[in-house]
Amino acid sequence: MSPMRTSSRGARAALLGVLLLLTAACTADPGGGPDGRSAAAHDEVRPPAAGAAFDYQLGGAYPPPDGVLAVARDRTDGPAAGLYNVCYVNAFQTQPDEAVDWWRENHPDLLLRDADGEPVVDEDWDEPLLDISSKEKRTALLGVVGPWIDGCAEDGYDAVEPDNLDSFTRSEGLLTADHAIAFARLLSDRAHAKGLAIAQKNTAELLPARARTGFDFAVAEECARYDECGDFAAAYDGRVFDVEYREPDFTAGCRTWGARVSMTLRDLDVLPAGEPGYVHRVC
Repeated sequence: MSPMRTSSRGARAALLGVLLLLTAACTADPGGGPDGRSAAAHDEVRPPAAGAAFDYQLGGAYPPPDGVLAVARDRTDGPAAGLYNVCYVNAFQTQPDEAVDWWRENHPDLLLRDADGEPVVDEDWDEPLLDISSKEKRTALLGVVGPWIDGCAEDGYDAVEPDNLDSFTRSEGLLTADHAIAFARLLSDRAHAKGLAIAQKNTAELLPARARTGFDFAVAEECARYDECGDFAAAYDGRVFDVEYREPDFTAGCRTWGARVSMTLRDLDVLPAGEPGYVHRVC
């Protein structure tokens, strides 16, 4: 997984002034029955409420702190009862370690490769990139990632967070923003068909393409540090979960954006509660 932002900090573009078409959950009430889903029909897409206190639990699930209304967890963990639950899926790169071997054994043709035939790797996280460069490859990848999204819905999640949308920026020029947008749309359609909202993860430079990607809200890392919170808030009408990893950035973000964006301070390794180094604060 990639708990720290990897989007380029300098990219800026004119933002789409389009409000979300889906207006359910306009209040601060996160809703949710015993499984964390809306009491309404489970096939109804429900974006999160703006400003809901958030916890980012990618390092392992644990009981959410008091006052938290929304939580993100890895797809291998279950949702938190009674909260708005976001399911993390690494959709544009592999997971590291054993997961890399799984891709090499089962889908070697879907790993992005350079001119020498070697996988193109995100060096920060040792994650090979997935090859989204053609319609055929994207369709094949949906055959792998799609069932993961289906599993999130079956487990009772409300939304999905496909990570590494910005992998094209690390692709040695082999992938483009249009490739990322096209695959994002496939993921959005799959999520919506299963009743899940879907988040844009970082990648502020693709905010103007929101109508093409189909995203409903955003999960941003360090938008205060990189002065992107306003862009995300404008694009998603405040439905933004921001995670900061440095206390000065969090403090400044709360002061400037805390009334509009859900700001969370976490330790860089997003450790479970009780482990040395664990940090969690909200504005």
